[in-house]
Amino acid sequence: MNKGDWTFLTNHGRVLVYVAKHPLTTAREMAQVAGITERTVQKIVADLVRGGYMVAHRQGRCNRYTVHPERPMRHDMERAFAVGDLMKSLGCELEGKAGLWRSRDVE
Repeated sequence: MNKGDWTFLTNHGRVLVYVAKHPLTTAREMAQVAGITERTVQKIVADLVRGGYMVAHRQGRCNRYTVHPERPMRHDMERAFAVGDLMKSLGCELEGKAGLWRSRDVE
């Protein structure tokens, strides 16, 4: 993207969807995919955890993330919808009773 271009999703939305598709991702991977710095990713992850949209579980030296798709969107105009609705429209599918998400793009 060129500087000054705009998109429909915020970086928070991009990180949440990426984490749902890749629960063992790193901050570096999220930053590269979203086109932002690792520090910005760390702040976004902290916001999403604080807001109850995801949980970070320590797994060895890494984190594993669990997304809570039932949480409502934050803006007044979207509050009637859960973040899971957005995630589904962007290629995530809930897999089984474990509450894990996967990408429709992956076999």
